[in-house]
Amino acid sequence: MILLESIIFGVITYLMTARCEVTEVFAEVNSQAVLPCKCRNDPCHPADIIWNKHNQGTVWRKQSSGLQYVGSSWLQKDGPRVQCQHSHFQSGDYSLQINSVKAEDAGLYSCRIRLGTHAFQNHDVMLRIIKVSTSPPAPLSGDDVLINCSVTPWPTNALVQWKLNNNSFVSQNGVGMVVKEKATEGMTGKWTCVISYNSNVWHASTTLSVNGIIQPAKDDTKMYAAVGSTLTLPCVFSPGLFPLGIVWTKLNKSNHNLDSRHPPSSTWIKSIKINVVLFEDQGKYRCTGTVKGQTLARTMQLVVAKVVQSKKENSVMLTCQLSDASEVTEYEWIRVTVDINGTETFGPVLKGQTVVLKENSGDWTCRYYGKNGILGNVTYQVPLMSGQSGQKSSHVSSNVGTVIGLSFLLAILLLILAQMYKNHRRRQRILQYPALETIVHTISNEREERERNRVKK
Repeated sequence: MILLESIIFGVITYLMTARCEVTEVFAEVNSQAVLPCKCRNDPCHPADIIWNKHNQGTVWRKQSSGLQYVGSSWLQKDGPRVQCQHSHFQSGDYSLQINSVKAEDAGLYSCRIRLGTHAFQNHDVMLRIIKVSTSPPAPLSGDDVLINCSVTPWPTNALVQWKLNNNSFVSQNGVGMVVKEKATEGMTGKWTCVISYNSNVWHASTTLSVNGIIQPAKDDTKMYAAVGSTLTLPCVFSPGLFPLGIVWTKLNKSNHNLDSRHPPSSTWIKSIKINVVLFEDQGKYRCTGTVKGQTLARTMQLVVAKVVQSKKENSVMLTCQLSDASEVTEYEWIRVTVDINGTETFGPVLKGQTVVLKENSGDWTCRYYGKNGILGNVTYQVPLMSGQSGQKSSHVSSNVGTVIGLSFLLAILLLILAQMYKNHRRRQRILQYPALETIVHTISNEREERERNRVKK
């Protein structure tokens, strides 16, 4: 009798212990939640399985006949939001899958497995829903913004931490469920709320976009251009904003304003264009506009590059000069040649800010690099050097003299040949009439005889 009472007490204690164990599940809004429920018997042949939500009735049910039911509040036009994977039943897994989780899905759930007339297994699961939200959703730069992390129901003694773009973020107002800051471009990106509870860690995230000047993305952005090139200084507002009173200012000793001679293509693009960049154009610029009564401004720096040439004996020195080389880590020179077919050839490649050239004329391009890659380039045409020019002139003069001499000899030869041809043609015409030649010869002899007789008389 005592043994039987001990067994009954042990079974009751086990059932009460199992009932009191609650599994914690955290899920983010609009994600998928899986509430675990696994039969402890092996093999497990339950008569039926019922999933209930505390104070809200049946969520999902499977009878011994195989029929399945879903609570009406979980039905949608495209089908139920809850299900248990039939393929897992053979292993005794009756976990409940909830799709497109909502805040109101939070609460206590119970999985009841009936193995016989009086044998039951109960599994309790607490579903907590995490949601991260911003107010307003897209604040204007300079406005107050609230970033809120809510957990329903809130777990007692839980710790909250924040991350911005995967980096820890500590608010000036302290760490808590709500972050209150002034909206700046530095707050743009992915905000993650990290919940630590009972040795477990859960995450939920949202993306914050700050309206204002989106290009350049931050102040003091460097823009690189070569002397003689065309450049557009960007000033692009968030689409949908209508900035007024746009003013461009060059920040130097005089802080003079610039006129935008190239009207923007849309209401939020207020960039200006420099048709021909001069080295004197280097410096800081500021674009200012008013949106909803608030002044927004962005500064940027124009860095101008040029090539400086200097002579050293029979060579030429080229130096790649930038108005601000603080971000430059490497210089590279490349020679560019073009053949008669218009095909470009690159090489050789030289390293260093300054290079010395002895025979390589033509176009040379200086590329300058920063820690994240190429920053820009500038091209310079190297003229022919004096030695090469003299050699070329001497060679050309020699060629000209040779051509003139050959031309003169050819002219004399042509004259001789022409005269020989004329004589040949004249003889041929006479040989065609031999009798005529005899008559002419007789008349000539008679004329000479009469002249001699006249002289004797």
